Amino acid sequence: MIKLFIGDSILVVLIMTLNVYVVFIQIISINYALGQFDPHFTGNKNVIVNLFEWKWSDIAKECENFLQYNGYGAVQTSPPNENLILPNRPWYERYQPVSYILKTRSGNEDDFKDMTKRCNAVGVRIYADAVINHMAAADGVGTAGSISSSKAGHFTAVPYGPGDFHERCGINNYQDRENVRNCELNELRDLNHAKKYVREKICDYLNNLVDNGVAGFRIDAAKHMWPEDLYQIIQCVKNLSTAHGFKPNERPFVYQEVIDLGGESSKATDYTHIGAILEFKYCSKLSNIFKGNDKLTYLSGWGVPWGFLDKGIAVVFVDNHDKQREEGHLTYKNSKKYKMANAFMLAHPYGIPKVMSSYAFDNSFQGPPKDINHNLLSPITAKNTCGNGYICEHRWRQVYNMVKFKNLVGDSPITNWWSNGDQQIAFSRDKIGFVAFTNWGDLKAKLQTGLRKGKYCDVISGDVDNGKCTGKTVVVEQDGKADINLLANDEDGVLCIHINSRIS
Repeated sequence: MIKLFIGDSILVVLIMTLNVYVVFIQIISINYALGQFDPHFTGNKNVIVNLFEWKWSDIAKECENFLQYNGYGAVQTSPPNENLILPNRPWYERYQPVSYILKTRSGNEDDFKDMTKRCNAVGVRIYADAVINHMAAADGVGTAGSISSSKAGHFTAVPYGPGDFHERCGINNYQDRENVRNCELNELRDLNHAKKYVREKICDYLNNLVDNGVAGFRIDAAKHMWPEDLYQIIQCVKNLSTAHGFKPNERPFVYQEVIDLGGESSKATDYTHIGAILEFKYCSKLSNIFKGNDKLTYLSGWGVPWGFLDKGIAVVFVDNHDKQREEGHLTYKNSKKYKMANAFMLAHPYGIPKVMSSYAFDNSFQGPPKDINHNLLSPITAKNTCGNGYICEHRWRQVYNMVKFKNLVGDSPITNWWSNGDQQIAFSRDKIGFVAFTNWGDLKAKLQTGLRKGKYCDVISGDVDNGKCTGKTVVVEQDGKADINLLANDEDGVLCIHINSRIS
């Protein structure tokens, strides 16, 4: 038997001996629910939240007190390994490894293990942000007290020496794969993953995270690693820990940061055999549309026809910790349009959605909220509200109610697509839910919702409270149609109803 990999499928050819002729050819599609493509969500959950720069103890509390009750399936943490301490403590110091010791401002190894235990216990998975492409760019001391001798190429707490890195050169040509994958990004010491020793040290680190209860990894800067080297690293990682409630032989979920907007030598498709991919085309185009630079009506073909990856391997997002620091990208600072974009992401069936939960910042370098001793502050106050400089977008009603919508509609198809040909759209998810958007002007139309007759609460403007709506009420008639009213000056530019928001 001969197996040939073609795109996202395997071409299997059976060849008879003697006369040597092909008996049959069969295309077998990769099952993305298996191996490192399985997010290990519990129940019907299917949304990730990035609790950026949270302490492990606070994430544990959030899993127990909020995430489990509002449909979130997993948390992406900040990098858990020791990082270089930089002046003024900017956010990017977390992406400058000094060692693989689990000690940062978020907590130590015991704190990390306690977090995964408590989150797994309530059905919320933990994915660690794994920074394994490089080591720190400067000399100094790490958060566990280890020494970074970056200029000399010595990181003794691993240990790595000069021979474990590529020769020093800067990335200056994204049309040259060798330059992108063998040279240094922002002077960060670039590890030589072709060396077995380097791969083994990284594997040891990832295995320790598995032993500590993680369900998977976000691979930072994956496109700066050779795919064959990264594949070997992922293959050497052990199965998930049964001691933390995972089934035997389950593999860690892997999703990779491969920024591919087109026109570069390194492609996202170079890495699709390794794991899922963060689809950066998605966030860039969705941000552009909801900012009003393109028409909502064009979203009718949203997904693979836009040049995106197969939906089974795409992790999608409106913004992340990098994109929200790019000038002009849609973020919490444009709250109405940002909520609309997140609502669309969570209403649409394409990809595995990831919600960003950030802190307020005035400049692109600003680090997370801290006390006078540079310790991280807790995002959730004693009154169970978000504060201390954190934004907590995942706690916005317009976001968490759409997370519940996403879980409710599952993989049901889009039906009853409607558009005014410009900046207003609406669609159903089979006979389960309905959403409408206006990005310009008043939307006043009788639209087919696909829902049965009754009164429904709009879960964007409010909630269902003791059989009553705290926000808008939508009346669906016998034929499934309803008068939909979304005014340009409304607080929200989106309306959403579903079978669980029906009150009569």
